[in-house]
Amino acid sequence: MREILSIFIVALTILSMSCKNETETTGKYDDTNKNMNEKKAFVRRLEFPRLKGGKSVVVTHILENDEVNYSLEWDGDKRSNRWTCYQLYSSNCQQNVKRWRPENGENQYPDDPKLPAGYAFSYDHYVRSGYDHGHLCPSADRLASLQANKQTFFISNMQPQVHNFNDGIWETMERWVRNQITFGSPDTLFVCRGGTIDKPEQISKKLKDEFIVPGYFFSAVLLKYRDPNGAWQYKALGFWFEHKANKDSDLRKYVVNIDRLESLTGLDFFCNLPDNIETRVESLPIESILSIWNFASSAKKQR
Repeated sequence: MREILSIFIVALTILSMSCKNETETTGKYDDTNKNMNEKKAFVRRLEFPRLKGGKSVVVTHILENDEVNYSLEWDGDKRSNRWTCYQLYSSNCQQNVKRWRPENGENQYPDDPKLPAGYAFSYDHYVRSGYDHGHLCPSADRLASLQANKQTFFISNMQPQVHNFNDGIWETMERWVRNQITFGSPDTLFVCRGGTIDKPEQISKKLKDEFIVPGYFFSAVLLKYRDPNGAWQYKALGFWFEHKANKDSDLRKYVVNIDRLESLTGLDFFCNLPDNIETRVESLPIESILSIWNFASSAKKQR
């Protein structure tokens, strides 16, 4: 299994999944905030936030080569996606195929066969709603194989989005994140995205059958990379967007640290990181985040 199924081997704590490129040497870690009690090993991957529980289920889509394509948490009561999480690395970022198109009467946005019966709507509530099917794991992030791309069109990977948001600032953010990984790079991105469905004040509206339109969208990003000395390092940032038509191209004003994003969403991102690393990467001030992610140089290129 690919090295990005990362588990940290610690002095007295060995998790059940192996890791090929982790060489952390910072001592004992506190595992209390990890998804340690979950039966599914996948939920211990670094892209996962802490699970909500209740009538929420985790669905993981696996490819024919046994790689994880993406995972999501689906709320059966709200009949809505809470978040989708996935990894980006050199081999799964390759553009080997074109965007999947349905054939022979297939649905453009198929039902997710892994959702329990009765957890989703019986028909596509996006149709004639005025909202786009907004991908959370983007089609453009999964062009390495047709199977990987097709799975991104499951309706469980969608949230309703205003077109000029989906095709505007959201797409700009998706492209920026995707460009952080280059072909041949040893780095791995861990991504978690979604719309706000839990706090009433963060819901834009409810359509027919209580179909939720989020008032905000978020994206949490963690990068594992090698520093000039060859040691593995981590850095993280979040994006927080009000859900409205937005063609802005300057992402800097939407950047927040992960601590702030957790406060806004009520989610615990990257909870499977060792606590000392999690605390350090999630609490950086905005100025430091913009610097280490090279936003200043990106802004100069745009001028």
